[in-house]
Amino acid sequence: MYKFILLFILSTFSFSKELITPIPTKISIDFNKAKLGEKLFNETRLSKNNTISCATCHILEEGGDDNLAVSIGINNQEGTRNSPTVLNARFNSNQFWDGRAKDLKDQAKGPIHNPIEMGSNFQEVISKLNKDKNYKLQFNALYSDGITGDNITDAIAEFEKTLITPNSRFDKYLNGVQDALSKEEIEGYQLFKEYGCISCHNGINIGGNLMQKIGVIEDFKTKDFGRYNVTKRNEDKFYFKVPSLRNIYLTSPYFHDGTIETLNEAVDKMAYYQVGYTLKEEETNKIILFLKTLTGEKLILKDTNE
Repeated sequence: MYKFILLFILSTFSFSKELITPIPTKISIDFNKAKLGEKLFNETRLSKNNTISCATCHILEEGGDDNLAVSIGINNQEGTRNSPTVLNARFNSNQFWDGRAKDLKDQAKGPIHNPIEMGSNFQEVISKLNKDKNYKLQFNALYSDGITGDNITDAIAEFEKTLITPNSRFDKYLNGVQDALSKEEIEGYQLFKEYGCISCHNGINIGGNLMQKIGVIEDFKTKDFGRYNVTKRNEDKFYFKVPSLRNIYLTSPYFHDGTIETLNEAVDKMAYYQVGYTLKEEETNKIILFLKTLTGEKLILKDTNE
């Protein structure tokens, strides 16, 4: 029954009007705050034992994640969830797999206080940074109250807003460059729409804008209750934020628990568990060809006021 409902919903969309929009090539930021945030993003003193920074689990030179099933925090402690990419995270409606943070600034607080990740707190971090005269000068120049927890997360969030990846081949296609994609890649995009993937993976981030149950058609085996851990409402069990598919080819392994190692397996399982289809090998391959076109260019932090 769900298949027929889904097909009916999708049939009401006019695919001449795309449900995915390209990433802009220019953004407005506070450059000085972003530069401070970049420094803090790479600052291991945010962690209790000075070993872990944001960049430890979000490798910007690659896919913005760490390519591990679950991330490793202080004292080699293993987390319980796969590290989401920080690239294009500014376009998500909320942050974390369970959506518990409303924005990037709210998200930046989490790892600092998490005993498995950085295992610290703002009192300790502020004490460390206040001993660094360069940090004191930078914070005092930008914030009237100097180094505070709120200002630390504000600067980190401003930097993370710059981490966008425009000009993917698919974005160029959306912007009217018809030969940006091959025939097989376009066919993969058509399959992506026809099988209903686009019902959850849409918008500028091709995901990241809603919570969805994992295992809509068939139960998906996981011990993680997802959104329920935040709300304690039974109807939120096994609901997770729909991940962005941008740069997805670079961010293996997949799913909230990092148990899916290949993109082929991820596509096949999502088709089966979420929309109730068993894809042919040729269909899976074409969808993956499309997904590979979502890899964009990383912007270099520039002063937009120049």
